[in-house]
Amino acid sequence: MRHALNIWRAGMRRPAIWISLAAVLGAGAVGLVLVAAMGVPVSDALAAFADGAWGSPYAVASSLNRSLVLALVGLGFITAQRAQLTNVGGEGQIAVGGMAATAVALYGHVATLPWGLSFGLPLLAAALAGALWGGLAGYLKAWRGTNEVIATLLLSFIATWMVYGAVQSEALLRQPMTSAATLPESLPIPESTQIPLLTGDYGMPLHAGLLLGLLLMAVVGVVLRHTVLGVQLHAVGLNPRAARRAGLPVRRLVVGALVAAGALGGLAGACMLQGEQYSLKAGFSSGYGFDGLVVGLLARNSVWGVLFGALLFGFLRSGGINLEMVASVPTALVVVIQGLIIITLAGAAQAMDRQEVAR
Repeated sequence: MRHALNIWRAGMRRPAIWISLAAVLGAGAVGLVLVAAMGVPVSDALAAFADGAWGSPYAVASSLNRSLVLALVGLGFITAQRAQLTNVGGEGQIAVGGMAATAVALYGHVATLPWGLSFGLPLLAAALAGALWGGLAGYLKAWRGTNEVIATLLLSFIATWMVYGAVQSEALLRQPMTSAATLPESLPIPESTQIPLLTGDYGMPLHAGLLLGLLLMAVVGVVLRHTVLGVQLHAVGLNPRAARRAGLPVRRLVVGALVAAGALGGLAGACMLQGEQYSLKAGFSSGYGFDGLVVGLLARNSVWGVLFGALLFGFLRSGGINLEMVASVPTALVVVIQGLIIITLAGAAQAMDRQEVAR
């Protein structure tokens, strides 16, 4: 206990902690000024935001479920970043993961399998689909020299349009059309393929994907910081040429890093589909891939940074949705606040890096 307290005290003495808190508070203050400029009472806006973010058990569960998706994408980002690879393809990896989970849940004959397999196999399919999508970018990077930023970004556009095509075609995933009003989306997945709720109550729909997310955070943290594989990825990131001369399989490590990042993004898509939405729709990823990218950027290679960043942006999303519905404040205001936080933290990070180099 004393050791943990000492670690916490040491952490609180770090400038990065206080800079992060100042960035969040400063961005929030600017947001309140903008709310007042719109003619909306600040007290009403704060009440609407708080109610949407944590004002009820349902709101808390929804915010945590959103945070889980952002955390998985952020974990994928820092995994690739360990090898100095920038994975901006979270949106596409979510998309292919959601498609794979839907296809297996609806047509993979898994609904009647024993408990665990019925929802676990769609999760596995989503992870494999995301891994394949990340692996394509890894192959292009390792064997063709394609910049991974370009590859992962363009693959995201392809995946997004694949979802659109899948839910528009009855030969693929669109539900059978019974009338002209039938929506372009898949059938609802069977209840047995949905991720179980931890509470067993739809009034607080916190699902078991949260436990999987926490487990993966621990695994990623250990692998990146305390294993030979983590050291090898770091060596590749520092100097690929030197790593190759030292006998490291640089190409395989590059592909493996992006495969792992893609798998985590695919799981994020499955958690959205099997844990909340239950049917595939065009645009179901709703920009979570790009928000998860921001979480990964701000985490600065830290699993704890991913956790806190995901919680921050997850609760911001929930509060922003209610802010628009109740107080008629555009959700774009939340995007502005996110942007201010990002700019402040990015600038502070560069300043601290320069100080470290100067020392």
